Amino acid sequence: MATPIETQLETFRGELTGYCYRMLGSAFEAEDAVQETLVRAWKSYDNFEGRAALRSWVYRIATNVCLTMLGSAQRRARPMDLGPAGSGHATHPGEPRPEEIWVGPVPDARVLDPAQVIADRESIRLAFVAALQHLPAKQRAVLILREVLAWSAQEVADLLDTSVPSVNSALQRARATIAATDRSAEVHEPDDEDQRKLLARYVQAFEAYDLSALTALLHEDATLSMPPFALWLRGHDDITAWMAGTGRHCEGSRLVPVVANGLPAFAQYRRDTEGPGHVPWALIVLEISDGRIAGINNFLDTERLFPVFGLPARLDPQD
Repeated sequence: MATPIETQLETFRGELTGYCYRMLGSAFEAEDAVQETLVRAWKSYDNFEGRAALRSWVYRIATNVCLTMLGSAQRRARPMDLGPAGSGHATHPGEPRPEEIWVGPVPDARVLDPAQVIADRESIRLAFVAALQHLPAKQRAVLILREVLAWSAQEVADLLDTSVPSVNSALQRARATIAATDRSAEVHEPDDEDQRKLLARYVQAFEAYDLSALTALLHEDATLSMPPFALWLRGHDDITAWMAGTGRHCEGSRLVPVVANGLPAFAQYRRDTEGPGHVPWALIVLEISDGRIAGINNFLDTERLFPVFGLPARLDPQD
């Protein structure tokens, strides 16, 4: 049975997960960081003298945990950050790269405050989280605390044991880096009528594997990526060529809608080659701009991702 202290600390889990995810770029590392934070807070609670708010004290612990994890970690990225676009006529995406190098998706429900879903959704976009990874760790913390969580410069200075001018200077440099690296995509409300129609057309075209209909939904310079592979494509001609060639095995797939990173997403189940039904293949996160699809992000680590999103291990014919 949880103690009152454990119960009180547990109330911070959701917002801490969002903070650590933005810091670390991985839903799995964020969960580890939050668990470590809560364990440290519980063990050292007797030393908490109330000189700061409990929330600030817990965030200090979380920040230190993240800074330690980032000290030995490679900067996480998206395939588009690692090299030029490939050819849609490629016959193989190459060798998979380690999970530790990729910015990964996260369910909205794990990281968003229900009272601030609209405001928070913008700050977990894949492009924004990837842009954060370009910042030095402390600049990253400053930007998230000031711009996302709306802490005052004095609160951030107290948490990081620095001065207000240092915080303001770090924030200015961080803003400049984000402006240069964040490729924006629109964040719509789930009940946005135009988005609903676009997504319905996408599902219909994908499940029918109607490549002409799919192409009509894409921006001319749309991107397709598929971590853990570094290969990525730009332009609807290359994307269509890939889907008509090497990606043809996706024909006959079924899509189940979810939400990830404030963006529309789908669990893709590919037809089971060994029997009836469909098996997990990818978590597809879409980026939308000006009424068309600007980015298709296929995350293939379904063994770990599907349980996080509460998705079934397979779809039977009757499902």
